[in-house]
Amino acid sequence: MIGNELDFFLSIGYFRMHQDIFTCQYILADDKICPVYWLRMRLEDVQFGTKQARILRQNSHFSTIVRPLTISDEHEALYAIYRNAINFDAAASVESCLLNGVEASVFDTYIVEIRDRGQLIAGGIFDNGNDSIAGIMNFYHPDYRKYSLGKYLMMQKILYAQQQKKVFYYPGYIATNYTKFDYKLFPCEAATEVFDDNRDRWLPFSWEAVNRIQAER
Repeated sequence: MIGNELDFFLSIGYFRMHQDIFTCQYILADDKICPVYWLRMRLEDVQFGTKQARILRQNSHFSTIVRPLTISDEHEALYAIYRNAINFDAAASVESCLLNGVEASVFDTYIVEIRDRGQLIAGGIFDNGNDSIAGIMNFYHPDYRKYSLGKYLMMQKILYAQQQKKVFYYPGYIATNYTKFDYKLFPCEAATEVFDDNRDRWLPFSWEAVNRIQAER
């Protein structure tokens, strides 16, 4: 699932789960059925504001590298620390999230690694298409929580995608009545689009547009 094939499925509201792709309109969260809405950002329109610039500045002393993903013990150790510190369900490991028992991936997957004096403190995993990237997972050391590394990883993915002349960044979905996913709007809400699954089209993001989509389902 690489190149134009990945671009196509992302463009019609499908996303990766393990080694498959799926779509949905609702999730069960906090014992509530919550409508979900798929997002993407037009990379040529992304401009970081003052909040985003502040995070980039405060983290500029960390080293950042983007490279093809080979899951290592270092990745798994950091993810285990991260998983033990969060208050929501997450995959048991990086490998189980991405491969789920399969030896070879059908996706072209990369990782953003953030290091502090050589120590891995954050990882952001994404899939590559020809014209797009899809953000799959982020994890970071809880001791660095004040640095907003989840948001920082999203911005690093965007910067990489812009350098590679990609067109879209797909961060996943948000859900009404469940604000834990709202961070996906953080990089640049003005450049964000929401998928209208009633008419198979992308609309400029607004909560009014979300409400119209839901009313027509």
